[in-house]
Amino acid sequence: MNLSLLFTELPLLERPAAAAAAGFRAVELWWPWPDDPAPPPAGLAALRDALTAAGTRLVGLNLYAGRLPGPDRGALSLPGPESERFRANLPVAADFAASLGCTALNALYGNRLPGVDPRVQDALALENLVLAARAAHRIGARLLVEALNSPESPAYPLVTADAAVALADRVNAATGLGNTAFLMDLYHLARGGADLDDVIDRHAAATGHVQFADCPGRGAPGTGALDLAALAARLRAAGYEGWIALEYRPSGPTAGELARAFPRREDVS
Repeated sequence: MNLSLLFTELPLLERPAAAAAAGFRAVELWWPWPDDPAPPPAGLAALRDALTAAGTRLVGLNLYAGRLPGPDRGALSLPGPESERFRANLPVAADFAASLGCTALNALYGNRLPGVDPRVQDALALENLVLAARAAHRIGARLLVEALNSPESPAYPLVTADAAVALADRVNAATGLGNTAFLMDLYHLARGGADLDDVIDRHAAATGHVQFADCPGRGAPGTGALDLAALAARLRAAGYEGWIALEYRPSGPTAGELARAFPRREDVS
C-alpha cells in the first residue's frame, strides 16, 4: 500500500506500524520530503527505523517530483532548478532504497511548460531518465516509467500505456541496462479511457510494478466500476508476478476501509 495516500490521518512515522497492524507487510511511498530532494540524514534514518521496526518492506519509492498530488507534475523534464533537484535526489533516494531492500524507483516525467519547446523537455527527460536508470542499476533496482491520465493531468505528456512503454524502451536502448520498466497504474489508465484487459495482455511483460485505485473516484476497491480480483487474475495469467499496490484516496479512517475491502491480501501491498 502507498503510505503517502493511506493512513494519512497518522504522522508519517506511525504509518508503517498501522499498515502492519492491518495485515500489510509491503508498502510504497512517494518521496516523503516534497520540498527537499536531499533531507538531513536524521530524517532518512527515522523513516528507515519506522519501516524496519514495523516489519514492513519498502517495495516502491518515487524519486523527487515536488509536491504531490497536484495534478502530478514530476520534475525530470522541467529545465532549471527542478531538474537539478531531481538529479540531486538520485543518489539520496537510491541509497535510502538500497538500505531497505527496495528495488523499484518511480520517476514521474513532468508536465509540459508553456513557452518551452517540447523537444527540449523530451531531450532533458531522456537525459535524466538515463541518469536515474544508472542510479537504480547501482543498487540492483528497476526504474519505473508511469502513465497518468489527461483529464486530471492535462499537461502531462505520458497518458497512455503505449507512450510509457515506448519511453521505457528508449531509456533501455540508451543505457543498455534493460532495467527500465512500465509502471501500470490501473486507475490512471481506466480514467483515461483505456481497455485494461488489452493493456494487460499487451504490456504485462514490460511491467515492473502495478498500482490500483477504483475508478471513477480513485477510491477503495468496491467504490467504483473496476474489478480488482479479475484484473489481478488477468495480470497473473499474463505472466506478471510482481506487486499490486493500493494507491487510493480513503474516504475515512484507513484501517476500517481496508478491513471491508480486503478480507484477504495475498496479491496486494
